[in-house]
Amino acid sequence: QVQLVESGGGLVQAGGSLRLSCAASGSIFSVNEMGWYRQTPGAQRELVARITRDGGITKYADSVKGRFTISRLESTVLLQMGSLEPEDTAVYFCNARGVRSGYDYYPNLWGQGTQVTVAS
Repeated sequence: QVQLVESGGGLVQAGGSLRLSCAASGSIFSVNEMGWYRQTPGAQRELVARITRDGGITKYADSVKGRFTISRLESTVLLQMGSLEPEDTAVYFCNARGVRSGYDYYPNLWGQGTQVTVAS
């Protein structure tokens, strides 16, 4: 059973930085796109950033462009967050599409979520 294991959330002051990490556990053969989404109470989950399998193409939400950077190494994806604002407070979820592990295929996997709180 493949799982996405996230780490790196926490409490930070406005203007500070945090780095989120997400690794696919298990015997992974390949992973297509990976990304980060976030969700606040009562709101829909929204895209923060995505990255292609080879890392060559990235996509960011307008609200985080220039402040966040997504990167990956094989089945691990990182989100470096800088100049954090209180509006960035949310639960951040890792996402992986097209995960192959042995004979198993997972079209769309989600992590358990990690809380990021930015204090003003």
